[in-house]
Amino acid sequence: MRSRDRVLQSLENVYREAFQSAEGRNDKDEMARLDFEYQRDQLQLEVLLDVREALSLAEEPAEAEKESLVDKGSAFLDKARSIRKITRLR
Repeated sequence: MRSRDRVLQSLENVYREAFQSAEGRNDKDEMARLDFEYQRDQLQLEVLLDVREALSLAEEPAEAEKESLVDKGSAFLDKARSIRKITRLR
C-alpha cells in the first residue's frame, strides 16, 4: 500500500506540471482552475486516505475469520462508526 505522503506527493506533481505549463502560456484562467481543482482533489484524497486508515485500524487479525456471524456484524458496525466519525461535518 502506498504511503500517505507518496500519494499526496504524486497528486502535487501532476498539478505542478500542469500549472507550470499554463504559467508558461500566461493562461491565468487555466492557472486559477488548476489551483482550485488541486485544493479540491487534495481534500477529497485526504478524506479517502483517512477512511483507508480507519478501515485498516479496525481490521481484525487472520483469526477473525473464525468469528461467528454476530461478531463479524459487530466488526462491520465498528468500521461504519469509524467512517462516520471521519466524515462528520463539524
